Amino acid sequence: MRVFRIARAWQAQTGIMSDTEAERKYIVQEARSLFRQNQQLTDQESIRRCIEECEARIEIGLHYRIPYPRATYLPPLGLATQKGRKLRGQQRLRKQAKPVYLQSHDET
Repeated sequence: MRVFRIARAWQAQTGIMSDTEAERKYIVQEARSLFRQNQQLTDQESIRRCIEECEARIEIGLHYRIPYPRATYLPPLGLATQKGRKLRGQQRLRKQAKPVYLQSHDET
């Protein structure tokens, strides 16, 4: 419910009403999609991780006044050729470097 209250009171950094409406709409859509995606969870640990992710995204959004997730950066040696051992090692590095506030998002 906190997410929806934040969305109702959200003001864009630019102060332009169309930006504010677009960002409010994004917040509501993102919250709905993630809640629906995770509604089947029953394990207490995974539920706790989802709540931590939500709280982290809320705090980051309020601090930076940007509702969108922050960009993630590749770790050193995060790019590899598309074959063999190096690729698996690099995929593991990227997975480990994924911040807590993006755990629900698939890698692009």
